[in-house]
Amino acid sequence: MPQNEDLSPEWQAELGSNWRDIQAKWLHTIGNLTLTGYNPELSDRSFQEKRDMKGGFRDSPIRLNHSLANLDHWNDSEIQRRAQELAGLAIKIWPIPQLPPEIFSKYSKPSAKEEAQTYTLEHFGNFMQGDVGELFNVLKKRILNMDSSVKEEVKKLYIAYKTTTNFVDVVPQKRQLRLSLNMEFSEINDPEGLCRDVSKVGRWG
Repeated sequence: MPQNEDLSPEWQAELGSNWRDIQAKWLHTIGNLTLTGYNPELSDRSFQEKRDMKGGFRDSPIRLNHSLANLDHWNDSEIQRRAQELAGLAIKIWPIPQLPPEIFSKYSKPSAKEEAQTYTLEHFGNFMQGDVGELFNVLKKRILNMDSSVKEEVKKLYIAYKTTTNFVDVVPQKRQLRLSLNMEFSEINDPEGLCRDVSKVGRWG
């Protein structure tokens, strides 16, 4: 079937009254594709001419064209039939590799759930020693004792304490614990001036 949008009367008759829809649907699909060294000569000729002319489908040494040599028409049903035939042939030639489960799992893309990294407090082991570790344990106990709904969630860069959302994030550091509180800065009781407003800077969690 030619690519020319203005098909000849022969091709319009071959494809039927809805020839435009058939051309648009099947033009660049496997059922309508083949190989030939005479593409310029075949061009927009009718199917029968492409079949019978020198270098045409009946004259072609290419195995892919053998099924076209004995056809009298090229239309919607023949294109679909050939597509199924070639698809079946492709499956036989290039079957899906049958790999042992251990090999398949090794090279399979992990699911989003598998990709999600799980962290524990041991992730911060280098910072959880000495005075910093003792201070963290005291702080953790007091936070969790605030309410039974409070949960601890260990992230890559911080440790979150939350109910419906994070209300404090703890970042263990070498000589101290840095806390990020999810509250208005004006509500903090900070007589020693240790706190800093980072509401416009951004925070984790």
